Amino acid sequence: MTTRFGRNELPEKQEKALRAAIRIEWCTLAFLAVAITMIYLVMGNSQAMKAAWIEDLLSLAPPIAFLIAVRIVNRPPTARYPYGYHRAVGVAHLVAGVALLAMGAFLLVDSLTGLLSGEHPPIGTVVLFGQPVWLGWLMVGALALTIPLPIWFGRVKMRLAEELHDKVLYADADMNKADWLTAVGSIVGVLGIGIGLWWTDAAAALLVAASILWDGLKNMRAAITDLVDTAATTFDDGRIHPVTGQIDDHLRSLPWVEQVGSRVRDQGHVFHVEAFVVPRGGRMPSLEQLTQARDECIDLDWKVQDIVIVPIDRLPEEVGGSAESRQSERNQ
Repeated sequence: MTTRFGRNELPEKQEKALRAAIRIEWCTLAFLAVAITMIYLVMGNSQAMKAAWIEDLLSLAPPIAFLIAVRIVNRPPTARYPYGYHRAVGVAHLVAGVALLAMGAFLLVDSLTGLLSGEHPPIGTVVLFGQPVWLGWLMVGALALTIPLPIWFGRVKMRLAEELHDKVLYADADMNKADWLTAVGSIVGVLGIGIGLWWTDAAAALLVAASILWDGLKNMRAAITDLVDTAATTFDDGRIHPVTGQIDDHLRSLPWVEQVGSRVRDQGHVFHVEAFVVPRGGRMPSLEQLTQARDECIDLDWKVQDIVIVPIDRLPEEVGGSAESRQSERNQ
């Protein structure tokens, strides 16, 4: 049997998904370059358009962070970095979250100031093909063009984020949702100015800013908790990842194991696992048994990058080592 110290390469299915994710992130950057230029050219004095433009600028952060991270994560472990470089995903996630938080806070204050001061943003006219055209129609047209692609991008990225267990990609999918919602809100704000409701512009900008701030808070909190080794969660941070239970169930089924408790930390795309086992009858398992159990756990899920199995006389409380849990396992 070949002994393995984790794995660095992705399985074929995930490698294919990663290539697709890289392609769609490059497409996202190309789309954003066009959208940012287009919105800037028709922005005028509208607070909602300004917020939409800045939101598009911020949308550059997650795909850039993702593309940088994927160039780093597959480097093999070294003596200096014995766990490998998978944490680059978590660092990229944190950078994207902080950028969103900072700009969301700035926009929130700026939009609120405009609303409270009662600013009436003028929207003038431009001459196109010899005919005067209200600039608001150009704003609405530009915003409308930025709606369909972010909807599609978000759906594709959400699927790929789940397949790759990539929280930066998930944050980007979330940002794409904010993009098209921002465009819809800004259209409402601009049309509101057109019918004389000046406050709809600032109100739309305020809603956009609040959305950006919330995205920043959510992603920054998720990135920080992963970096400080909270229990591994699903790609959307919705629940504890089921691989922990799968590992415990498998080890518990081995004839030489009496009790099991694992702690799993998220290192980016993959997990590092420490599984504590109480041998049956207090008899130390053989090296072959430990190696086979470790390799079987790695084969349970591609995200189990490596695992350490620790024979111990009593489970720590942090992994279910209470008296009640020990009695429950004995009764199984």
